[in-house]
Formats: sequence, structure tokens, C-alpha cells
Amino acid sequence: MRGNDREAAVRRLMEQAPPPVPPEIHSEAVRRGERMLRRRALARRVLWLLAFAAVVAFTVWALTARPWVEPPSDTTPPLTGW
Repeated sequence: MRGNDREAAVRRLMEQAPPPVPPEIHSEAVRRGERMLRRRALARRVLWLLAFAAVVAFTVWALTARPWVEPPSDTTPPLTGW
């Protein structure tokens, strides 16, 4: 098949009327689509909740552990009496 023949065949296919869709297929597709959207929304909410919980846990840890403060030195004795 040459390039022009292929193009003509594709044009004929595209110009034909699509076959009718049975009603039960349409309702099934709508039902599945709604279910998929509900699952995505639930997954999005769960991920946001986990992200919020991680931020709260990190904040509580940072406030209690205070990693930015240097620990006291235990290797040298304090100098007193100078």
C-alpha cells in the first residue's frame, strides 16, 4: 500500500459513522469512571493527611530534640578558679 492509498483508507474510516454504543456499556463506563474519581480523591486526601502528619511529627521532634543546639562537651573539664 502506498502512502496515498493509506491516507485515502484512513480518511474513509474516519468519515464513516461510528457504530452505536449499547446503553449498558455507557452506564458501566460512567459507573467505573465515578468510582475511579472517588478513589483518586480518597488517595489524594490520604496523601495530604500523611504529609500533614509528617510535618507535625517533624516539628514536634525538632522542638523536643533541638538538633540545632550543640551538645555540651563531655571531654574537657570545666575551668574553675581562674
